Amino acid sequence: MRIFALALTAAALSSCTAGPPPGPVAMSPANQERLAALLAGKVAGPPTGCLPTYRSDDMIVIDEHVIAFRDTGRRVYINNMQGGGCLNIDGGRNALVTRTPTGRLCRGDIATVLDTASRMTVGSCVFGDFIPYTTPGG
Repeated sequence: MRIFALALTAAALSSCTAGPPPGPVAMSPANQERLAALLAGKVAGPPTGCLPTYRSDDMIVIDEHVIAFRDTGRRVYINNMQGGGCLNIDGGRNALVTRTPTGRLCRGDIATVLDTASRMTVGSCVFGDFIPYTTPGG
């Protein structure tokens, strides 16, 4: 009986071990097209830790993992959110709320996903590096 109890305990503990981390999430074809249209004719530059300027009306949610920030007609910054992304951000009635005392968004800043109807927090996420895509010339 004691051996059975030990075997049962060992089986229970082994089921609690963490498996490999999840791989990158595949983007839907529709979102791939939206991102491609936004980046058409633009070239990626080196990643930067913070956006030089930030206006919330220039934010474009591609999906829960990729958010774009339009700087000018020539430049767009792409952010691949860290971890699990901004769950529930692309539901249509939710808003991404940031608190930035400096007025700049930076890598590691935490954003809250807010249901605009109920005003309840429905998620949160962490910003990664900002990758600038710029139209060459002009």
